[in-house]
This record gives sequence, C-alpha cells and structure tokens, in this order.
Amino acid sequence: MFSTHGRPAPATTDTLPSALACFTELSGRLQDRQPAVFLDYDGTLTPIVDRPEAALISEPMRRTVRELARRCTVAIVSGRDRKDVARLAGIEGIYYAGSHGFDIAGPAGKELEFQRGLAYLPALDRAEGALQERLAAVAGAQVERKKFAIAVHFRRVAEKEQAAVEAAVDAVLTQSEGLRKTGGKMIFELRPDIDWDKGKALAWLLEQLGLDRREVVPVYLGDDLTDEDALREIEEDGIGILVRDEARPTHAHYALESPAEVQTFLERLAARLRSDNPS
Repeated sequence: MFSTHGRPAPATTDTLPSALACFTELSGRLQDRQPAVFLDYDGTLTPIVDRPEAALISEPMRRTVRELARRCTVAIVSGRDRKDVARLAGIEGIYYAGSHGFDIAGPAGKELEFQRGLAYLPALDRAEGALQERLAAVAGAQVERKKFAIAVHFRRVAEKEQAAVEAAVDAVLTQSEGLRKTGGKMIFELRPDIDWDKGKALAWLLEQLGLDRREVVPVYLGDDLTDEDALREIEEDGIGILVRDEARPTHAHYALESPAEVQTFLERLAARLRSDNPS
C-alpha cells in the first residue's frame, strides 16, 4: 500500500499531510506516468451550501478544471444526478458519474454511457412520495429526488427536529424493499441496495477508458463519507486527497483544507503536466 511519510493505515483526517506542502513528493509519483483525475463536486469543487441547487462552481475553478482536462483524463464523480452536476459544472470534455456512479457518461464524441439500478426506479418513486408526506411539516427539511437516489437534507432543520427526520427516513425504508440508507454531511439518502458506489464507478471508468495500467496514476479528491469508497479503491496504487472538515478515519493519503486549496492544487498539477508536455 502507498503510504505517506511511513504512515500506517488506516489514517485519520487530522493526521494527513497537506497535498500542497507535499506537492513535490506527490508529483514525484507521476514521473513517466500520467494522472487520471477524479473529483467530487459538493465540498470539493464548490463549498457546502444550505441549498443544494445553490452550489455553483466559480469561474476560476471552472477554468482550472478545463485546463487540467486538456492535459489528462478528468471525471466528476458526484452524488448528484449526472445531468444536474453536468449543468452546474458546465465543463465540456470531461466525464460525469452521477448518483454515486449509478449513471455515467462521457463527453460529446465519446461513446460511453452506463446506468445501473433501473429496476429500482418504482421503489424510489414510492419512497419519494412517502418521504414528502412524512416530512411536509418539518421546517427546513428538503427531499431531493435524483434518478437513482432520494436525498433528505436536514442542514436547515432545527437540531431538536433532526431525530424526527431520521425516524421518517427509517420508517419509509422499512416499507421500501430493495433500498438502503446511507448518509453524508447533513443528509440521509435512500438508494438501490446493490453493490455499487463511487469506488466501483471509478474502477469501471478506469477499465472502460483503458486507464487501469501501470502508466496511469488515479488521483481522487473528495470530502465526504461517500468518497471513502473511491479513496479505498485507489489506496494501494493511486493518490487519495481528502478535503477535510472533521476528524475521522480515512483511506486518503493527503489533505486539503477547502475548495480554494483544491483549485490551487489542480492549478499546480496542470502546470506540472504543461511543463512535461508543452505542446
């Protein structure tokens, strides 16, 4: 397993070295090799906001990702619907994996499309209606339907009412065969109960794009618990970077402190690749 400064696994977020401070060391792993960069959206390319529809990528970040995509393969891997995150990001020439990898597509001209979990759509439809009904009276609760998942946001719910939100989600789950509950930052989700996640999606993309070979180093940047599946997937042969905001176990090798630091890191990575291949 790749480890940093002899660090044993598993690590915790508060012990990770900075990806910026260790950039020379980190980029040394790219000697005669090419990165393939996978990026979470919320909390990584954009700050976490109260309302998910307000998470807009900044124009400088957009330009940075576009420049990087000119130099290597780039994909955004998000819990959002694929079409939603593609619209918000507005970056052409990259791959998008939405709904935690249940829905994947390539850029224009690239014949790559994948959907998993279509058989679970009726169960999700029923669960969505039940959640809307149960949570209608809880101020600040927001039920967000994605194609392959239902997100229940409670960031704007009063602390004393947050237990009621989870109780409603659990009650609907007991009536929803084939679904499972997952969590994240101030969010509960119901999604198909099948062995598929961001890590499986990342591995699928690497294979489909012919990037599962020694000459390629997968690099993953994310901030949430759902990103740990992807960080674990590349723990031995890639570079995992966590945008940290709490202390917890992690499969990442390095950390960044904010989307602003993510932008700086991506700029430095693009500059490194540009110097290697100036044409």
